[in-house]
Amino acid sequence: MDWDLPEETAAVLGHAWLDDEPWSVVTALARLGSRLGGSPGEREAASVVADAFERAGVRDVSVEPFPTQAWTRGDSSLELISAGRAFDCVALPYSPPGAVEARVVDVGHGTPREIRDADVSGKIAVASTTTPEGSRFLHRMEKYGAAVDAGATGFVFANHVPGQLPPTGSLRFDREAEIPAVGVSAETGDWLTDAASEGGTVGLSVDARTEAGESQNVVGVVGPGSGDEAGSGATTGAHGGDLLLVAHYDAHDIAEGALDNGCGVAVVVGAARALAAMGLPRRVRVAAVGCEETGLVGSERLAEECADDVAAVVNVDGAGRFRDLVAMTHASEETRDVAESVEERTGNPIRVKTEPHPFSDQWPFVRRGVPALQLHSDSGERGRGWTHTAADTRDKVDARTLREHAMLTALLVQELATRDPPRLDSEELKERFHAVDFEPGMRAAGLWPDEWD
Repeated sequence: MDWDLPEETAAVLGHAWLDDEPWSVVTALARLGSRLGGSPGEREAASVVADAFERAGVRDVSVEPFPTQAWTRGDSSLELISAGRAFDCVALPYSPPGAVEARVVDVGHGTPREIRDADVSGKIAVASTTTPEGSRFLHRMEKYGAAVDAGATGFVFANHVPGQLPPTGSLRFDREAEIPAVGVSAETGDWLTDAASEGGTVGLSVDARTEAGESQNVVGVVGPGSGDEAGSGATTGAHGGDLLLVAHYDAHDIAEGALDNGCGVAVVVGAARALAAMGLPRRVRVAAVGCEETGLVGSERLAEECADDVAAVVNVDGAGRFRDLVAMTHASEETRDVAESVEERTGNPIRVKTEPHPFSDQWPFVRRGVPALQLHSDSGERGRGWTHTAADTRDKVDARTLREHAMLTALLVQELATRDPPRLDSEELKERFHAVDFEPGMRAAGLWPDEWD
């Protein structure tokens, strides 16, 4: 390892090693309770983040509203009628209100073939949160959409990890879904699949509403210049165009959202504080976006406004949760090289994953050709773990990991700021998504670009 750090950068990193601001940000967000897109809690969280940005030295901080479809949870219930027993459940966002009583059918992992073979018409489908070992990833929206298309009248999403509580997760992006749906624990799922083998009947009820609402993005800048002084036009060369450092601050309403994505916001705040004190060859836009969990609405709005002037995006969604950083490079050779370079020079492990995916805030930019890094972390286990359940709480967070990932994020952005990564080619990107068979899931989520048809 041989990295002759400038004295200024070394001093900044030394301060970041002792910085308790990332932990304070996670704490402030976790205290709010619900931060679901379009909710009062999400608006309050935007103010928390704006204040944290300003303390970090981010300039020109503003809160920018945008319209969304806000989903509000009421009561939900699930009863195994054949056994006369009720179970805990949580409604899945954008579930419509309604009650259904029908035979329950086990559709396994919820693959299209399993759903076709199960005859779910007029019945309630139960699908696992996981996917078959060695197969492509299936998003819950694809499983739900396949069940709807096959005529199911209700949908149950069963956690595959024992003791991890009922899971949540949006059924559609920014619009009301078609049939009532809930999440249940692995233990409840076991009872339901057992009942399915015996022709058992389930009663499922959801009270919820979807209505026009408002969310907001929090934006600011660090680095040289402001306005036109920073230079716009991401294809101008000589470090043309801004970089974008972004994380989503909304979270599902059943938990504190400390891991998903309080940690990501905290890492961005810590990195922004470091970047504000570093010498940078180009401006970095810093943003916290709303409504990621309910449809990438905030990042889509941001991409509409600035993607043409952004040279590359660093999306912090999943960093800060576990010790080792994962860099998803989304088919960009240049961002992969940046991640590998910082790993080599720091001696800190950064596992690189090159395959693109559309289920986080880099996607509205990648779709428009903007190279991306998504910073994540990995527990080594399959599935979401505590996230998207009521167990996503602050006690799972390690302040040391937040600081380390903030430092690495700052170094990655600093290195990326010295590069001029080429734009992504649309046809090549389409082929990469075809190669990992993402089209069915993207169509189910409404994410397949029209221009790719």
